[in-house]
Amino acid sequence: MNSMIIKRVIDEANYIIETQSTVREIAKVFNVSKSTVHKDLHERLSYIDYNLFLRVDEILKYHIEIRHIRGGESTKKKYLKLAN
Repeated sequence: MNSMIIKRVIDEANYIIETQSTVREIAKVFNVSKSTVHKDLHERLSYIDYNLFLRVDEILKYHIEIRHIRGGESTKKKYLKLAN
């Protein structure tokens, strides 16, 4: 694996641990696609640093658990904005 990719994966992992950001937010910060972030954090990180992967995996699982709530909030904001 390229050293630039390894550095990006570790930086993304540290960023998600520090900020609890979503995959989409991380993709914007690191200027890559959300698919790349997902692959970095789910596949590549486990080979690079397994303990870091376990910490990141907990955060990602939490995001999956609450995504229906975030989606509802986004829809509510959208329609409130349209109503004004």
